[in-house]
Amino acid sequence: MRCPFRFGAGFTAVLALTACGGPAPVAPAPAPPQPAPTAAPVRITPAAARQVGADELGRVPVVMYHRLVAQPKSVYERTPADFTAELERLADENYVPVTTAELVSRRLDLPAGAHPVVLTFDDGDPSVFRLTPQGQPEAGTAIRILLDVAAAHPKFRPVASLYVNEHPFGGDPDGRALRWLAEHHFEIGNHTRHHTNLRTATESAATAAIAEEDALIRQAIPGYQPTTLALPYGSRPRRPALAVQGPGYSYGGALLVGAGPAPSPCSSKFEPAAIPRIRSQSAGAEAEYGSAHWLDELASPTGHRYTSDGDPSTVSYPRSEGAVAPECASVALAY
Repeated sequence: MRCPFRFGAGFTAVLALTACGGPAPVAPAPAPPQPAPTAAPVRITPAAARQVGADELGRVPVVMYHRLVAQPKSVYERTPADFTAELERLADENYVPVTTAELVSRRLDLPAGAHPVVLTFDDGDPSVFRLTPQGQPEAGTAIRILLDVAAAHPKFRPVASLYVNEHPFGGDPDGRALRWLAEHHFEIGNHTRHHTNLRTATESAATAAIAEEDALIRQAIPGYQPTTLALPYGSRPRRPALAVQGPGYSYGGALLVGAGPAPSPCSSKFEPAAIPRIRSQSAGAEAEYGSAHWLDELASPTGHRYTSDGDPSTVSYPRSEGAVAPECASVALAY
């Protein structure tokens, strides 16, 4: 029996017309993580895992982006050139993009020696994604740049997780932009309808903010089911469980703002409802919390970076790395 650590078909578009001639439905995102099987064959050997430096309990950079601008005025803005350079660096350092949904579902099917990275975009800014009248990603937008970098680096998988509010990408009244993204394997996540601070909101207002945006996404993309949430301002509800479970929604994970890499989803330290992120930044004030610093740190001999063993049915790691999560214990291979 195979374990669930692989990319599934849940992100593949189903190109079929509805009975009423509406937009083509999109297959739902995968369900929240399920318990690992009771047993699975170990096909990789400790010697092979050691040879590639496998560490599937290592840390994963979840990088946070907001806007691309010609002249940044805040730490949440990057120039198109900076963004391109960061993607080129990730590709050169053998990172492979995965979505947040894939991370929390523990479906990381990567080549041996590769490292996962999660590219996340908050707020649905037009600089991140727009469609031309011909229905193609507009030049200069973050998604167009990502596609171009991936075309030049075939191992660099062109996927990301985009967290949207009402009227994303400068207005998407017919949902065309969201459908294009879903059909091309991008994850559409919830960022609340009006970018609500869930910490200061009442419980009913917090759950309504999440449920309303969930409904808008599902309305725009027939058949699609959002499965993760990016917390506006990184603020968790006063009852943290409401970030992932409430009237009208059930999610597998929630993203903080944070300032460091996330634990492996198979680490005992992984908290699906509180996944830290790294702000994309290379210089300036508080650059020690930014992506350039953390990519340097992760690449160091003591960086404890997630490195794949190449076998999606096995979780390989050095014995010194610590405890494995119960969900992964049956397929763990310590060496």
